Amino acid sequence: METSSTSQIVESLTRAIVEHRLHPGTKLAEQKLADHFGVSRTLVRQALFQLSQNRLIRLEPARGAFVAAPSVEEAKQVFAVRRMLEVEMTRAFARQVSPAKLKALREHVAQEKQAVNNQDVPGRTELLGDFHVRMAELMGNEVLAELLRDLISRCALITLMYQSTAAAEHSNEEHADIVKALAARDEELAVRLMNEHLLHVEEGLTFDRKLPTNDLSLALSS
Repeated sequence: METSSTSQIVESLTRAIVEHRLHPGTKLAEQKLADHFGVSRTLVRQALFQLSQNRLIRLEPARGAFVAAPSVEEAKQVFAVRRMLEVEMTRAFARQVSPAKLKALREHVAQEKQAVNNQDVPGRTELLGDFHVRMAELMGNEVLAELLRDLISRCALITLMYQSTAAAEHSNEEHADIVKALAARDEELAVRLMNEHLLHVEEGLTFDRKLPTNDLSLALSS
């Protein structure tokens, strides 16, 4: 195998987590990863550190690296914070809505729909999360966009652990309804729909689900 850079290792591991090939709690052995990617353990360590900064993995002293496994309580707290932020974001967006911003959101929703129709699970997961970041970006609020990226990276893992496929498919339709309310300049409806959407995502999480385990080599070779 060709020598990989730190960023390639990060990308490969991230995709393996997002595509359900590496499950929460899986141990990421440095030597195994170094052998798989054909790199030194130093490069692997750098990649694992980056992933820990993104909260996709946790580093435990004397035990090593593991795919992060957010608790049920953390999952609920993340969604509570998202509702606080995104309800007010939607209100602010409605007050500065423009044809260009609506066009950008409609294009994003169309991409989501295509990914859902194509049963592209990683693409769908990424696009559905990015809808919320896109709203912040279109408002020109990079601080809010960064906060949402961080929260949504936590949510991506939480939904991998707890979300059913059926629940995931409603998000695209709800995003489309939010955009329609914004286009109609109906601030209160848009705010209500955003709050309901985030509640639906949280309610769609099955917190008593048993988690499968996965073999590291098998997951990365898929």
